[in-house]
Amino acid sequence: MAKTSIKGHLDSVEEFERVPVPESHWKGWGSFIGMYAGEHTAGTEFVIGPLFVAHGVSAAGLIFGLLAGNFLAVLSWAFLCAPIAAKKRLTLYYMLEKICGKKLTAIYNVVNALMFCFLAGAMIAVSATAVGIPFGLSMPSLSDWLPNSAGWIVAVFAIGAITTIVAMFGYNQVAKFASIAAPWMILVFVAAAVAVLPQMGVESVSDFWGVAKEKIWTGVPLEGQSKFTFWHVMFFAWFCNMAMHIGMADLSILRYAKKWYYGFSSATGMYVGHYIAWVASGILYSLFLMESNFSTEFAPGPIAYRAAGLAGALCVIIAGWTTANPTIYRAGLALQSIRPKWKTWKVTMVVGMITTAAACFPALVMKLLDFVALYGLILMPMGAVILMDIYLIPRLGIKSNYAETYKKSFSMSAALAWILTLGFSLFLNLYFGVEIFFLGLPGWFVAAIVYMVMSLLIQKSKLRASEGV
Repeated sequence: MAKTSIKGHLDSVEEFERVPVPESHWKGWGSFIGMYAGEHTAGTEFVIGPLFVAHGVSAAGLIFGLLAGNFLAVLSWAFLCAPIAAKKRLTLYYMLEKICGKKLTAIYNVVNALMFCFLAGAMIAVSATAVGIPFGLSMPSLSDWLPNSAGWIVAVFAIGAITTIVAMFGYNQVAKFASIAAPWMILVFVAAAVAVLPQMGVESVSDFWGVAKEKIWTGVPLEGQSKFTFWHVMFFAWFCNMAMHIGMADLSILRYAKKWYYGFSSATGMYVGHYIAWVASGILYSLFLMESNFSTEFAPGPIAYRAAGLAGALCVIIAGWTTANPTIYRAGLALQSIRPKWKTWKVTMVVGMITTAAACFPALVMKLLDFVALYGLILMPMGAVILMDIYLIPRLGIKSNYAETYKKSFSMSAALAWILTLGFSLFLNLYFGVEIFFLGLPGWFVAAIVYMVMSLLIQKSKLRASEGV
């Protein structure tokens, strides 16, 4: 009976995958403030903050780089993604189907879902480092790629199961979970960092900047790590969520917003999460390095436990969940859109299994900065396609929603925009040494220009053919 009841509840979850979200389901500020704060005060923060320390960014480079980069990220959500979401109220995946056709969208959705699975997997791995504390699990190091024990795999699967179950119940449960967890997590981040400052020599506010420059963000990378500057921090802060805002993945989330300017609610994630939490976790990692004689072990759980005890360990666990939950939800929508008759919760369950399997590999955590930049770059071109299709394509005197208008299953314009952008980015990286963090901006312009030019050529050609010219 209980099984039937649970299945019935799951089957009744309505996510409006192929229709605009009706007004009766639009949500207010609270849902988005809580969700963004929860998602971005999360497991990634326990990894990214320390990695900035490991890459030897200076104190000024970090503080001012985060100010600028997070500001640009908020503007990207508010002025690029949110207005389209409030106007169309469709998922990213259904909108792409109208523009790009089912075949190209199916390819994109598989790539998209896999990227989200790997990101969510990294967060499950972060949570597992805290679950393993009472069992004395051997923690991964900065150079580890493979799981180092059966206990690690068990911890990962336990966290993965809980995370997947929450995501299976749909957006409402994801938003509620984040709203409940976010305020508490933020307090733990701040409290833990403040608590350890005296051990680093900070006795008053005036002491902080000197200690920050000399002991935390020293400008000297750890052995084997590349050197980061202000520009690395700024572009990473802006583009680490490029898939969500410029790449338009958050159309699927912000389509529930009553007003377009709810996109500014992303500021709670950028400044409470990405700013405060990255600074706080960097402080905790610096103390760990000092006390461990610069050990290569890299485990957010023990680091937080050292600073804040049980509350710190629980914070790491829940932080991983609040990132993994909406990420698995997005991945489920991506795959479900390939076969609309599939139940979203069933697809999400499969996605959760893939994610959990990926989480067993610590390399997802150790190379998180590079991976986050890569997945944003891979998914970004389709965001440029959507923006051009809605705002500029009609001004050229041709039709938006090419695939729907012309009954096509594959848009060559969109495909070329995607492929040539990635090819251009690879060329800049291999032949000019442009690091992955800096490829998103020029890549966006390439995608936009290629899509507009090819759309104009293809549609004008069709028009001349129909007129018998």
